[in-house]
Amino acid sequence: MSGALGLIEIGGWSPGMVILDGMEKAANIEVLQAELNDRPGICLKITGSVADVGTALDVARSLAAGMQTEIIMDLIPGPDPRSQPAYEAVPDYNPLIEQITVHVPSSRASKKEKRVKLQADFAVGLIETQGFTAVFEAIDTAVKTANVEVLAREKLGGGYITVLIKGDVAAVTAAVNAGRAKVEGLGRLIAAHVIASPSMAVLSLIPKP
Repeated sequence: MSGALGLIEIGGWSPGMVILDGMEKAANIEVLQAELNDRPGICLKITGSVADVGTALDVARSLAAGMQTEIIMDLIPGPDPRSQPAYEAVPDYNPLIEQITVHVPSSRASKKEKRVKLQADFAVGLIETQGFTAVFEAIDTAVKTANVEVLAREKLGGGYITVLIKGDVAAVTAAVNAGRAKVEGLGRLIAAHVIASPSMAVLSLIPKP
């Protein structure tokens, strides 16, 4: 691989998507994989020039600090091709959580697409809890509050689950705020975020319903 490899481990799937969105909008990077694990939660693997990967990691650090989310990062300039089998995982399915744990972007954007920074014309909301009851109540409240659609859900180990919704920014914001308020007493809120105009990398990693 020419250029650099960036590794970003983040304490939660939804904070990971927020950080990925910010990195892709700030730097010309390509996402190799997103690999799930119990702790810290998700490992994002990105490539690009040393400068672009460095910029992306700076953005990741800043966003993680703002969200008070655990993060571990590393930049490897000019990774040796012999190490590739270690960091590019083969497709994997975890029967315990009943889902794929190694996500590969559904399509790799071309260099031209990267330059124009393609983004969606809607917002995505994420509510992540520890405990199923809490997130199901939160999402039911969210869809009753505003005109939003449930996109998908993502599970990690340890009872962590994220549900994603989409709609315009105002509707998604209202829905996420309403859903977040319903979590108390039913489970533990891990994160609740709204991504306006999510990047193509984020959308390509969202699991299908």
